[in-house]
Amino acid sequence: MNQSNLPISINPNILKGTPVFLGSRVPVKTLFEYLENNYSLDEFLDCFPTVSRQNAIAVLENAWQLEYNEAVQCAS
Repeated sequence: MNQSNLPISINPNILKGTPVFLGSRVPVKTLFEYLENNYSLDEFLDCFPTVSRQNAIAVLENAWQLEYNEAVQCAS
């Protein structure tokens, strides 16, 4: 997914510009914090119903791709 197509909004009037899921006030970092603390994606989505599964997966896939590209670049 192209970064410009990510379901993320950055608006200085919403949580002082913290990146949030599009159409919500849920910070993107909250998803990663949940996963780091061994909560499942379903548990995150249950707690934050304004975030769609599709949007959460899109953000996770993009993060994975960024990490993969960085690892490949470091290995080269």
